[in-house]
Amino acid sequence: MGSTQLTTKERLEKHNQAFYGSNKFTASTNDWHLFITIECNSINQARSIEAHIKRMKSKKYIENLKAFPEMTERLLAKYNP
Repeated sequence: MGSTQLTTKERLEKHNQAFYGSNKFTASTNDWHLFITIECNSINQARSIEAHIKRMKSKKYIENLKAFPEMTERLLAKYNP
């Protein structure tokens, strides 16, 4: 990981501190917590999976990712570099 890349924990802390600006969606609350971790092979794979999850715009989809590991496996395969 390059020096400009933040860890998940660092990004979460920045969101909770409204570092990214008060007009951003994540600034509307400061109690964000890590719900699921997906181990990716590259930063590009991680960004693609994150974008995919955000496009779903579904709390239930995210809950299902945690409940059904095969969903995560399919995402990893779909966005495999």
